[in-house]
Amino acid sequence: AELKRELTERVVLTEMPEIHQFLDGFYLSRIGIRILIGQHIALHEPPKASHIGLICTKCSPWQVAQDAINDARSICMREYGAAPDVSIYGDPSFAFAYVPSHLHHMVFELVKNSLRAVQDRFEDADDEPPPIRLVVAEGGEDVTIKVSDEGGGIPRSGLARIWTYLYSTAKSRVQVEELQDDTDGPAVLAGYGYGLPVSRLYARYFGGDLQIISMEGYGTDAYLHLNRLGNVQEPLP
Repeated sequence: AELKRELTERVVLTEMPEIHQFLDGFYLSRIGIRILIGQHIALHEPPKASHIGLICTKCSPWQVAQDAINDARSICMREYGAAPDVSIYGDPSFAFAYVPSHLHHMVFELVKNSLRAVQDRFEDADDEPPPIRLVVAEGGEDVTIKVSDEGGGIPRSGLARIWTYLYSTAKSRVQVEELQDDTDGPAVLAGYGYGLPVSRLYARYFGGDLQIISMEGYGTDAYLHLNRLGNVQEPLP
């Protein structure tokens, strides 16, 4: 948050692509290092069922998505006092090999963004906010998770900026004064501007991708593609 305040006071970050290119490489390297360390540690711990280190050979995207939804809704409930419903569509019994912590991080960010957008748009409305829809689709090459909301969408002119660091569409930005000396910072619903670009890096690390399609005035669809073939090399920066 302090870095965000200092940089936004001095420069327009969207006009400095070299910063975002550096941060992409830095965080991609960090993901790779954490995978290597985590895998080494996990392999020397007592074995867990259906796990090879950090990799779960029977990872249920439906169950991971449900856990991520519960976590995101609890934060939304704390911030707003209410949280829109989230409906999951897909086969609960479907499973494939993946890292559950990575999947949780990505789905949590997408659902969190949708919750914030819908709640902001319908906060003063008399009717109940429309539910967010999460679809898990099993394909031959990819497992795709779609998160759809009716939170008003993103202007077409702003779509390119959602992949830049420290940019956020949240109304309530994180203030440095909110950070406490004895903590790592507040678990806020939105405002840091790191969620989407880092989530896309997590997806691309294993050969997937993250795409956003938005309709201004209506809502946003996020497509999270997860490669299930295991035939993609590590995207080293």
